[in-house]
Amino acid sequence: MGYDGQIAAIHFAVVQLTALTGTRPRVTEEPGAVLVETDVTEQVTRHWSSFVAILDLGTTFGLTDTDSGQIAWLRFELREGARP
Repeated sequence: MGYDGQIAAIHFAVVQLTALTGTRPRVTEEPGAVLVETDVTEQVTRHWSSFVAILDLGTTFGLTDTDSGQIAWLRFELREGARP
């Protein structure tokens, strides 16, 4: 996937997560990657299959436990030298 395709996938994931959760996910630029995080809520668990399909758009994804609940994240690796 080229740079434009990577950026399109990031934007698509953010739009889909916003629609599913009702809240814009947190997006963080990292060296060579973009990290997208959202809280796992009851709304998310009711639509788990759709949620996992969105997470699968990233290069990697997972869940992190916190004191206040779970955070789902997906990370998009960018080609060297590319920036969103």
